[in-house]
Amino acid sequence: MEKVIKVNNLEETIALGNRLGLLLQPNMLLTLSGDLGAGKTTFTKGIGQGLGITKVINSPTFTILKQYQGRLNLSHFDAYRLEGQDDDLGFEEIFDSDDVCVVEWANFIEDILPAHRLTLEIKKIDENIREFVFKTNSEKYAQVVEALT
Repeated sequence: MEKVIKVNNLEETIALGNRLGLLLQPNMLLTLSGDLGAGKTTFTKGIGQGLGITKVINSPTFTILKQYQGRLNLSHFDAYRLEGQDDDLGFEEIFDSDDVCVVEWANFIEDILPAHRLTLEIKKIDENIREFVFKTNSEKYAQVVEALT
């Protein structure tokens, strides 16, 4: 299943994330890809709003993982600095928990990611416009994406 949603500005990016966050269930995994500045962390801020998280969500680039409490807990990963890392990072425990997991730069830890997940590619069309390409092979995630519109 694949679906493309276009947003016209920062506010619409956050609103799309918020709508998605409202639909997410325990133990869901989202992977985000896109160029630097595409809006991965901004989108995650919206997801956090939908999950009822009140703390400021920012990029976990230097800490690799930040966790937040809300209606559902959010584990926000940034795997950019993990390229070539083959140590046991312990992420599997978190992926198996009830947390909603959002992984930026997931291609760097592809070999440890569960097969069933929602994959989002964020394409920067211009300074403001983004295309979100949602892909999944799981009925559970396909239902969530269909409910977005």
